Amino acid sequence: MKKYSNQIISILTFIILILVLLNKELVSTSILSSLYIWYNTLVPSMFPMIVLSDILITYNSTNIIPKLITNSISKLFNISKNATTIFFFSLISGFPTNAVIIKKAVDTNKISTNEGEHLLLFCNFANPLFILQTIGKFYLKNSTYAVIILISNILSNIIIGTIFRKKNNPNTNYINYPDKNQSLGIILKDAISKAINSLFLVAGTITMFIILTTLLSHILNLNNILKLTIQSILELTMGLSYLSNLTLDDTIKVVISTAILSFSGLSIHLQVYSILENIKYKNYLKGRILSTVLSSIIAFIIIKTI
Repeated sequence: MKKYSNQIISILTFIILILVLLNKELVSTSILSSLYIWYNTLVPSMFPMIVLSDILITYNSTNIIPKLITNSISKLFNISKNATTIFFFSLISGFPTNAVIIKKAVDTNKISTNEGEHLLLFCNFANPLFILQTIGKFYLKNSTYAVIILISNILSNIIIGTIFRKKNNPNTNYINYPDKNQSLGIILKDAISKAINSLFLVAGTITMFIILTTLLSHILNLNNILKLTIQSILELTMGLSYLSNLTLDDTIKVVISTAILSFSGLSIHLQVYSILENIKYKNYLKGRILSTVLSSIIAFIIIKTI
């Protein structure tokens, strides 16, 4: 089976290579577009959050969060105290930084591998700056709609975390202090190195998916619905951008934008899968499917009641 899978992958890769050579100008434009998106929307939001969250997790920053809050979150989701820090940082930093944070916590024994996999179900928040700035200002051109999408994304994850709380078995016997032998300088250097590696991984993944999306749309001559569906499934920024240019009712645009953001696109899924390494990915996919449905319903209810 693996032999045939490798052959299929090789054939598909060869076909894509030929298509790239035959559409050099289109591909070049796609690459520049993907790098523009990466540099202007992802680097400013991801780089500082990856570095700072890495340092805070290393120094067990759970201790600086009021106990009332950590205890409430811990009980609500049935997670360890260290995992509450991951929840907060995921909420602020967004994806795929959440995967970096979870991987870091597992590697430094702040949480168990099983709890890390459990957190993948509901710690997949979109970066608030990306929603409010990119989606609200550039795509939908309405800050109220951006707030609705943000609230829907957060609530859907909270609901999922609450529903599946009994699936987790938190272990509190994990390291609570940083390595005494490491200075802040070394920790900062490692955090910056990880952030840069993660950002380049994101850049490469986005570029490849945008090239693939552009080629499919160009060659197959798809209608608007199919083009939107394929672009949204493969790469969320392409899907959101294309959706913003369609003539649709604002309610539909908000609901679809919420769904696209919650699923995150296969580009983000691949990035998360690459980051996790030995941590199982299946809970991430399960959580994204559930979040897509829940957040869309929540967005529809909110926009219809305001």
